[in-house]
Amino acid sequence: MRLQRGQKLLFIGDSITDCDRVKPVGEGLFGALGRGYVGMVDALLQAVYPELGIRVVNTGISGNTVVDLEARWQEDVLDRKPDWLSIMIGTNDVWRQYDTPFIQEWHVYPEQYEATLRKLVELTKPQVSQLVLMTPFFLESSEQDAMRRTMDQYGSIVRKIAEESGALFVDTQAAFNVVLKELYSATLAWDRVHPTQAGHAVLARAFLNAVGFQWNRE
Repeated sequence: MRLQRGQKLLFIGDSITDCDRVKPVGEGLFGALGRGYVGMVDALLQAVYPELGIRVVNTGISGNTVVDLEARWQEDVLDRKPDWLSIMIGTNDVWRQYDTPFIQEWHVYPEQYEATLRKLVELTKPQVSQLVLMTPFFLESSEQDAMRRTMDQYGSIVRKIAEESGALFVDTQAAFNVVLKELYSATLAWDRVHPTQAGHAVLARAFLNAVGFQWNRE
């Protein structure tokens, strides 16, 4: 596995990452990491790789866009000095274009999304051992759905930045698409955005596969 002994792994993002974590910093006991994929990743790392002592931190905040991440980047990422950083952002950047179409100042369009995410990656890359870029997703089977098409566009931006920067890339939409062949979207998220525990398990599995987690390790 790529993670090494004693490293700090920090996750940042929106509500899907936040998932009721403890504030101001999601770390420690009593569900501090939240009830989503971040907590699942931490639990599996402890259970399967206890000797590594990986320290997991959650700084996701519900409602955030990439612009919000930029505003708090110094305090919530750089000052915490992670060895690994995982970024999953873009859901609200896209969603606000559809659920509040007339409030344009809440929208983050592709050009701004790409420029801001690239800026954060370039700023942070020299200061961490590894970056992981996870795509935003929309739990809709039809690729012709308007919001699904836009979300796929933002996912392509994440892929491009990951390739350019040498970051590990996690295609969360592709991971969900496998499950969506068998399950209706509401089974995984009532609003097609906020996953059930099964949906968070899909995210945790996709992340862990990307970092070389050995599922059958003894």
